[in-house]
Amino acid sequence: MSRVCELTGKKAMVGNNVSHAMNRTKRKFNANLVKKRFYIPEEDKWITLKVSTSALKTINKIGISAALKEAKSKGFIK
Repeated sequence: MSRVCELTGKKAMVGNNVSHAMNRTKRKFNANLVKKRFYIPEEDKWITLKVSTSALKTINKIGISAALKEAKSKGFIK
């Protein structure tokens, strides 16, 4: 499975390692993802999502139900 946040759509970015001599080599900046289980009381079930840590902060702030609704409206969840 790819390293993409299931709620925000964050994914890896491409950049350069730059040495002291200014030599540049390609590198990847991966998203900070964690696999986490969430309980949805409206549906009375647990779901497992691979989310970024910034999405976790959003879930803590607005709740899992609101975060899922927002992700559906943006097209990250079907």
